[in-house]
Amino acid sequence: MRSGAVQFSRFTFIPWILRSRSSVLCRPSTTACQSERLALAIPRLRNKVTSMAKLLLLPGDGIGPEVMAEVERLIAFMNENGLGRFETEAALVGGGCYDLYGVAVTEDTMAKAKAADAILFGAVGGPKWDGVPYDVRPEAGLLRLRKELGLFANIRPAICHPALADSSSLKREVVDGLDIIILRELTGGLYFGEPKEIKDLGNGQKRAVDTQVYDTYEIERIARVGFELARERRNKVTSTEKRNVMKSGVLWHEVVTDLHKREYPDVKLEHQLADACGMQLVRWPKQFDVIVCDNLFGDMLSDVAAMLTGSLGMLPSASLGEVDARTKKRSGLYEPVHGSAPDIAGKGVANPIAMVASFAMALRYSLGMTKAADLVDQAIAAALAKGLRTPDIKSEGATLVGTAQMGEAIAGELARLAGKTN
Repeated sequence: MRSGAVQFSRFTFIPWILRSRSSVLCRPSTTACQSERLALAIPRLRNKVTSMAKLLLLPGDGIGPEVMAEVERLIAFMNENGLGRFETEAALVGGGCYDLYGVAVTEDTMAKAKAADAILFGAVGGPKWDGVPYDVRPEAGLLRLRKELGLFANIRPAICHPALADSSSLKREVVDGLDIIILRELTGGLYFGEPKEIKDLGNGQKRAVDTQVYDTYEIERIARVGFELARERRNKVTSTEKRNVMKSGVLWHEVVTDLHKREYPDVKLEHQLADACGMQLVRWPKQFDVIVCDNLFGDMLSDVAAMLTGSLGMLPSASLGEVDARTKKRSGLYEPVHGSAPDIAGKGVANPIAMVASFAMALRYSLGMTKAADLVDQAIAAALAKGLRTPDIKSEGATLVGTAQMGEAIAGELARLAGKTN
């Protein structure tokens, strides 16, 4: 891609429209959806935004505040230039919250999360809190948000942008053109099952117990999202589990197979054991389209898929719930796939792209601001097309920049694309 030229293709960051009548994500062939089939999509951004969107910002720990600052930069620009009307409020979560309040997330923050139009989340955790009680560890705040907001569907796209194909640890021909989705069930399984405990057996022995629990409805609703996603993409679903050693995997396989026969016989379905799927992801990832996973395996496989694109710092995610029948709103929490990265926190070198792209997903999925989301996605692509790279995606001949410089570049491209340059 030429410097300064912005070309959009099927590799563009997250070019999907959320259809509000069901848990469906639809991927058109261009960033602007023209199909009558998608007439039920979330309303697009009008020429002038008249309603105020309430955003809750939860920067968290480690590099979370640094990458969130670049989103705040964009929000300020959009407010000042009529590209949106946002009311933002920040709150503590994770380790920082524990230090001040003794919990990973406060009741006040939970109330704000439930009232917000969208939640932007940075990252939580770090070695500093390794010794805190289990139920108030930093990650407990994120788990509570997911559970109480009913955010059962976690969409983690792995798209290899053409400008970054050489940044992957795999050969260019293996990843160039990669466009897959890891769809992770987020509110059930091993992370939430009970009992979850460590027992003292005496004589210096202990026993740890985690419980993998899934009900039919939980498997059906995440599988249904996967099938609907696939219908608007390349029409293939890969369902992963460990039915060879886990009863939950046996049920998962049974429920997905039955749902496929009843409602989605037109979609190609294949089953893979989760460990085999991990191997195939690094052997030939382009064989996949939509991979549907439980909570544990989705957590692991999505990190594998993230690195196919070159860096965890590139990939956003959306965690979505059902549409509320009364308010017609859909709860959504948007976060980068990367963690808190305490080893680089405070150094100004973290890649903010995943956080910025997560903001674009919030614009698209929770706020219905499709045009604004497209502009942010295009601004990211334009900054990359000019050869700017943070250390995690550095390549020969590229210009090395830090967190703030990348954020400034994206904001500058957004201004240019929106016609707001001086």
